[in-house]
Amino acid sequence: MERKVTDQTLATQGVRGDRPAMPEQSAHGSHASRGWPLVVLVLSGLTLLGWSYLGLMVADMVPAMDMTEAGPGMGLFNLFNLYRGLPADARAALAALCLPNAAATFGMPAEHWQILDAAKVFVMWFMMALAMMIPTAVPMLKAFHKRQAGRVTSAFRLNVITLAVAFGYLLVWSGYAVVATGAQWLLVTLETLSPMMAPVSLAFTASVLVAAGLYQFTPAKLSCLSRCWYPTFNFAGPGGVLAAVREGLWQGALCLGCCWAVMAVMFAVGLMNVLWIAILGVVMAVEKTLPSNWLYKIVGVIFISWGGFLAIVVYAGVAA
Repeated sequence: MERKVTDQTLATQGVRGDRPAMPEQSAHGSHASRGWPLVVLVLSGLTLLGWSYLGLMVADMVPAMDMTEAGPGMGLFNLFNLYRGLPADARAALAALCLPNAAATFGMPAEHWQILDAAKVFVMWFMMALAMMIPTAVPMLKAFHKRQAGRVTSAFRLNVITLAVAFGYLLVWSGYAVVATGAQWLLVTLETLSPMMAPVSLAFTASVLVAAGLYQFTPAKLSCLSRCWYPTFNFAGPGGVLAAVREGLWQGALCLGCCWAVMAVMFAVGLMNVLWIAILGVVMAVEKTLPSNWLYKIVGVIFISWGGFLAIVVYAGVAA
């Protein structure tokens, strides 16, 4: 009797060897497995586009400019330019001669902005979003793709609506790029940023770092971050493209609430500092992917400590 009950239970649960479990889910899973590599290919292409654009900007700057002016760590690129082996005062003198020519380099705005310069800066921020933010969205998009596989019978349709979510997500970060472009214009006008798009004072750098660090401890940060850890989908129905775009806008807004302050740290370390673009991109990806009640706080402590140290240096009169 006990054996019979056990077999009946197993049969009911669909786990006996002679009865495959939930054939419909297996079929939907096959749709997901066929379609997801194509989505990854598109996302990888967009990420590569962002990094390629930023790389071209830096490559065009390297031959003639003192790359130490682009932010911490960028001096490594001086190994490949005309400043190699020169003392610091000679580099500074040559940089003063070359920097006005920044407008002639790929993607760099002129010292005094026109409409074209604002467009260049917007493109730079958008490419930065492609490079930094698309990788952080992959877990969310994969979760959406897997969820919709149980509702959409066509693998092509499944890919379309998943990419529609990515499109909505990028629309949000396009808005961020517009705001960042305006903020950069204001800072350039106030002469807070140099022609190399790096901060000209440690006081400004310290302020940005402390502000970004404090945001890590706010309820808004935790609320958005927790929804990035465990994404839920509220708008996308079975195959609707417009609903998928709306879902992408919602997920992008959550990501923006989670990451905008970390992204803004670029104002503190230099907007063309590709080393920090990579570092902050990894930080945001790990933050959003690995649920942890400590990781994002550790990032906040690092920013506040760094900014606080710089503030002490400024207050002590060691630097401005």
